Amino acid sequence: MSTIRERNKEKILRAASEEFADKGFAATKTSDIAAKAGLPKPNVYYYFKSKDNLYREVLESIIEPILAASTPFNPEGEPSVVLSNYIRSKIRISRDLPFASKVFASEIMHGAPHLSTEQVEQLNAQAKHNIDCIQSWVDRGLIAPIDPNHLMFSIWAATQTYADFDWQISAVTGKAKLDEADYEAAAQTIIRLVLKGCEPD
Repeated sequence: MSTIRERNKEKILRAASEEFADKGFAATKTSDIAAKAGLPKPNVYYYFKSKDNLYREVLESIIEPILAASTPFNPEGEPSVVLSNYIRSKIRISRDLPFASKVFASEIMHGAPHLSTEQVEQLNAQAKHNIDCIQSWVDRGLIAPIDPNHLMFSIWAATQTYADFDWQISAVTGKAKLDEADYEAAAQTIIRLVLKGCEPD
């Protein structure tokens, strides 16, 4: 029974991610989510109680891997290894959770009205930890004297674009969907640009 429960919840969560990404929170109907999931509408309320709760679950599904992606960051780590691992983690998130990534981006652009205070604090603390780590590398001459804030912003933009702007990428590449080789090429390209830009003067 628990396996069926988890499978149904995953179907609903995946369908909700697509619907919220496509239509936004206000315009999304639970009936459309249920139809996309191939389940009766009451199942949505049975598992998630409300559309608000379901939306927050979609946000949580992307926040957890975003926070986990920063695990390699530590002042004593090798900058090239830490940055490479972080970039690869961010690319994997865009590849594996493209719709949830769009929902998260939209949430942030609208001032994060559905994020809890705890989630906002976690995300801000993570960003500060990463930025402080980069600054420590700069201070010790391990990388070029670059602004750590803008380095982080650049990595976010470069990696998240593969989820948030997939339509544009498809239009340019002529591919309806990128494959593993494309994501590997993306990771290698971003890593090369970042590491070359961070080489000590």
